[in-house]
Amino acid sequence: MRFRLLPTDDRFFELFNDAAANVADCARELQHSLAGGQDGLESVIACERRGDELTRDILRRLHTSFVTPFDREDIHALAEELDDVVDDMLEVAHRLRLGNRDIAQVPELREQCDLLVQMADEVVALVARLESKKGIQEHLDTIDRMETAGDGLYRQALTRLYSGELKALAVLHWKDVIEAMENALDTLEDVSNVVEAIVLKHA
Repeated sequence: MRFRLLPTDDRFFELFNDAAANVADCARELQHSLAGGQDGLESVIACERRGDELTRDILRRLHTSFVTPFDREDIHALAEELDDVVDDMLEVAHRLRLGNRDIAQVPELREQCDLLVQMADEVVALVARLESKKGIQEHLDTIDRMETAGDGLYRQALTRLYSGELKALAVLHWKDVIEAMENALDTLEDVSNVVEAIVLKHA
């Protein structure tokens, strides 16, 4: 057990849990938008603003805390990755608004979004274990498997887009959307990589 003369500011864990929950909320807003075919941009924007607020809270606390629960650069990295995921999802919502809303043209997109929600839930569970630094491996493994599945869906969607079934403008639109969704999935894995690095440092 490490001995500290000064107490550690453990409020960071609560803020990270809030940020992870916001990621999951944003993923569900995007999922609801795709499921109903409606424009869910405003709901995703609200999550993005909430994410920005939480990131600012974390970084302000980082600048004013004398003793942090783990390295300052790791706190900064985790805050930024959690913020980036929501930014990526906002980009998906923006790109959806730009063109055809017939999701049936690219069924893999809905599968990508379902996977995004599942991965976000795993990230919530993973971040919740950051304070104890125990029981994280199962979540890391699950996130890794899901990200690999996401890569497969992305390639499958590209195959459909280049098959000649769709008009050129639709291909361009949906390619932008599925790429943005793939970026969000990749960033969720980046969150798990930062958590893993933190835990390994303190093992």
